Amino acid sequence: MSDANIAPQPQFLTVGEGLAAREIAYIARPAVGDKAGPTLVWLSGYRSDMSGSKAVELDRMAEEAGLACIRLDYSGHGLSGGEFRDGTISRWLEEAMAVILHLTPERIIVVGSSMGGWIALRLAQELAAKTGAPKLEGMVLIAPAPDFTEVLIEPNLTEKEKTSLAERGFFEEHSEYSPEPNIYTRALIEDGRDNRVLTGMIETGCPVHILQGMKDPDVPYTHAMTLIEHLPADDVVLTFIRDGDHRLSRPQDIERMLSAVKSFVS
Repeated sequence: MSDANIAPQPQFLTVGEGLAAREIAYIARPAVGDKAGPTLVWLSGYRSDMSGSKAVELDRMAEEAGLACIRLDYSGHGLSGGEFRDGTISRWLEEAMAVILHLTPERIIVVGSSMGGWIALRLAQELAAKTGAPKLEGMVLIAPAPDFTEVLIEPNLTEKEKTSLAERGFFEEHSEYSPEPNIYTRALIEDGRDNRVLTGMIETGCPVHILQGMKDPDVPYTHAMTLIEHLPADDVVLTFIRDGDHRLSRPQDIERMLSAVKSFVS
């Protein structure tokens, strides 16, 4: 078996210092031969990890095309260290930035799902402000949830949830995708305000393709339309999937994602 066919193994990068230090797991697939194509970067959603079906299929596509691919688990997710309850958008963004800068790709295409779409938009802002950072060549956002803490969670809090946030610092909510409840902390919500992107013009400097299910119970499809209003300078394609849910993990949904990525690669 050649090296190109051996599945890359998880590696670990220490991010943060002192009590804030945590071991971040990532899988980096190298490009094959002298491929000069962009590196694909996967950013998962809230409580999702790099072993999910969309992430794995993106990596498989990279392998077939001979492209490099980076996947990572945020702290408190998957194979990474750290407590989930310590997680915030700033913290998870810092980890994604650290892994990308550690691996030094020259050009990247970022694929972000749900909360990963928010982190991708913040990543674009951070990379643009950094000298010598990788060039962002395209962005595929799947059911993107920018500013979800302020726009989708805060306005819908029940009195019981508000009390729990005030007294316990978090509240729990039933999850459709896991037997464990979703936990939303006061730190996540407060930090979310500092990371808002739907406050003015977002300049990614690259083409953007948004895939959005119209039967998404978590992120309403109108949220994708709001996002487009904040991307006036970019070449944006919005694909509505009439019967699509939030995960967009069916074979036909994954095919749409891969097609969008391939259009940026070529």
